[in-house]
Amino acid sequence: MATTVSASGSRTIDRLFGWGARGAAVITLALLIGIIISLIIGAWPSIAANGLGFLTSAQWDPVQDKYGGLVMIYGTLATSIIALVIAVPVSFGIALFLTELSPAWLKRPLGTAIELLAAVPSIVYGMWGLLVFGPILAEYIQQPLQKLLKGVPYLEVLVAGPPVGIGLLSAGIVLAIMIIPFIASVMRDVFEVTPTLLKESAYGLGSTTWEVMWNVVLPYTKAGVIGGIMLGLGRALGETMAVTFLIGNMNQLDSLSLFEPANSITSALANEFAEAAQGLHQASLMYLGLVLFFITFVVLSLSKLLLSQLRKGEGAKS
Repeated sequence: MATTVSASGSRTIDRLFGWGARGAAVITLALLIGIIISLIIGAWPSIAANGLGFLTSAQWDPVQDKYGGLVMIYGTLATSIIALVIAVPVSFGIALFLTELSPAWLKRPLGTAIELLAAVPSIVYGMWGLLVFGPILAEYIQQPLQKLLKGVPYLEVLVAGPPVGIGLLSAGIVLAIMIIPFIASVMRDVFEVTPTLLKESAYGLGSTTWEVMWNVVLPYTKAGVIGGIMLGLGRALGETMAVTFLIGNMNQLDSLSLFEPANSITSALANEFAEAAQGLHQASLMYLGLVLFFITFVVLSLSKLLLSQLRKGEGAKS
């Protein structure tokens, strides 16, 4: 009898657990759909007035009630790409050192120090970037590059602009510093789950540390590595305060210089939403939020597609 009651109680608990897990998934999906619907409703006046031309127009003039999001979209994508270009190799090097090259006494304190960087508030990064890093970038990098590349076609344009230490490059570099802890921590964790037998076999065949990482560890952990990179990219796309301090907050697209002040979606929302008047201005800001949501969705979808293609490639090889 006791066994029957115990089995019945276990089934009840399992059923309740299943309902709870299913309810959590449904709530998450409902919240996601609710966010999308609320963004569309809030942005609808701007969608109706501007259509898809909002995405290709660089004019943002609240006085004349004319709005285009190209400058903000470009600034968001440019700073995020700069951050990834810098952060991914650095994070890979950190993870490689911690898992393969670091002495045992250094692994824990160094790993903890890197993870603590993720706990620094973004406004602190922004203030440090504006007051300390920006002037250093302007004096020791931008000005020498402007002198070196003066008169060089195309390259001169990339370093043009006043040497004040704010712009796309400074915002991208500080973003890279902010996302390195996330990417490096994920890479380190997934590298550590690689079976020791696989690595020792490769070393036994005469492989170097780089060959083991490139030919054994990375193929085994590629899903986790791509996941870590996407985590860092999502952090970069959604960062607000540090970018607001450093990007310059100017709605212009006069040149493709990395040192020119620009704007991003998050900084535009942070600066203007509180003072935005009801009507087309506020709707256009909601439109920008909807665009940022769409960009994040596309990035995650592409990462899933990339992983599925890699798995198909593995099946074809086998």
